[in-house]
This record gives sequence, structure tokens and C-alpha cells, in this order.
Amino acid sequence: MRANTVRTRLAASQIVVNGWLSIASAYAAEGVGHSGVHAVTVDLQHGMLGFSDALGMMQAISATPAIPMVRVPGLDPAEIMHLLDAGAYGIICPMISTPEQTRTLVDACRYPPVGNRSFGPSRGLLYGGQDYVTKANETIMAIPMIETAEAVDRIEEILEVDGVDMIYLGPNDMAFALDGHVGHPRAHSEAALLHVLAAATRRGIPVGIFCSSGEEARTRIEQGFRLVTPGNDFGHLTRSMRDAVRVTLEDTSPTVAAQHGY
Repeated sequence: MRANTVRTRLAASQIVVNGWLSIASAYAAEGVGHSGVHAVTVDLQHGMLGFSDALGMMQAISATPAIPMVRVPGLDPAEIMHLLDAGAYGIICPMISTPEQTRTLVDACRYPPVGNRSFGPSRGLLYGGQDYVTKANETIMAIPMIETAEAVDRIEEILEVDGVDMIYLGPNDMAFALDGHVGHPRAHSEAALLHVLAAATRRGIPVGIFCSSGEEARTRIEQGFRLVTPGNDFGHLTRSMRDAVRVTLEDTSPTVAAQHGY
């Protein structure tokens, strides 16, 4: 089976940089996959796209060095299995708050007897290879997204669930839950993020996090996060366009020297 280089990089204590796609575009997905990132996540929770879009985007990512992953809209085992059949090599599931929910996620990502994923790998065979079914359980990643107060309180129980490959943190929903807003500073949620990071690190489970920029991603790496997402496609697109407009409209007329001795 085609190797999951996110897994191998994490096992080698290397950092993973993850692209994030919210715009339905296979062309953009292919470009991001060639940008130097190690993985690209297609966002079906908050992205403006559906399954058919995600399929084409994963096909485009498959032509690049990056590993295709998906953030699903929620904990729906049938939908998770469908996206795995479409070629996703990792499933990030939002709003996981309990060990029971974590178990449901892991089971949906694993074939029997380990889990209850239904047989029908479809495109998984095309991307992963003819030994996909026998190797999928050790290759596909099940990734609970921790972003609620309950999840923070129960993180030790969540981490005890066998088969959790990585924890992914959602800082904005965490800020809503613990600070009551998404502004800064975020004292309570920031402490919770570091608490989850420490708990997972003690168990040898890598932790990823969404970041607002490359600068924040550097800071998170220094804190011990192993996978960082330095913003999404829409954010980068609009920020770059705003910068271009600002530079275009800057006043470049010569500065007039002060007169009258001042």
C-alpha cells in the first residue's frame, strides 16, 4: 500500500505542515499539494464544498507529494467510510468530546476485526494499491478534533481509546467554550490547549493544531505541536489580495521636506 508519509514523518519526530482547503477547486488543491506541504486537508465541515468536490480535490492531491486528508462534517460513520473509500488517508472528526465518540470514530476507520468499516474500498484501491484492504488499518489515520470543554475534562479517557493516531486541536471553538469569545487574549483556552498537548505527549500521541498564519505555526511548533496548519486557502487568498491592493494604492509621491526651519 502507498505509504502514509504523515505517519512516517511523525514516527521519525519530524514536523508535518498541513494545507487546508475550503474552496471547491481541484486546480487549487493540486497547487497546494505542490506547495511543499506534507498533507492537504479537504474541509467538509466549514468549507464551501460537498462530496463530489472532495473527490475531485483528493484526486488532484493524489498527483502531488502531499497526503490527502479530510475533515468530515461530524461523527457519521457512513460518511467517514465513504470518504475513506474515496481515498482519504486521514479523517479529522470535529467536536469529539467523549471516549465513546472517539471509539465510534476509530471503529469507522478500521476494517474488522479491529473496527466495523464496511468493505468497498473503491478508489482506495486505485490510490493506495491492491493490498489496500490488508494494510489500511495500519495506514489510515483516525484523528479526533478536541475543541469542547468536556473534551478537555475527559482528555485522559479519550487518549485511552486504542487506535487514536493523532489529536487535532480547534483553538477557536475552544476559545468560545472556555473564554466566551474568539478574540485575544484567550487565557483559559490557551491553558487548555497546552494541557491537552501535555497529556497526549506523555502517551506518545502527536498533536496537531490549526493556526492563523505561518508565524503562529512556528510558535506552535516551539510549544511541541507536531502537525501545524498555517491557515486555509481562502484566508491566504484574501490576505494576499488585500496586500496587493494596499501596495498598489500606496502613495508613492516624493516626500516634501519640512519648511520654515522645522
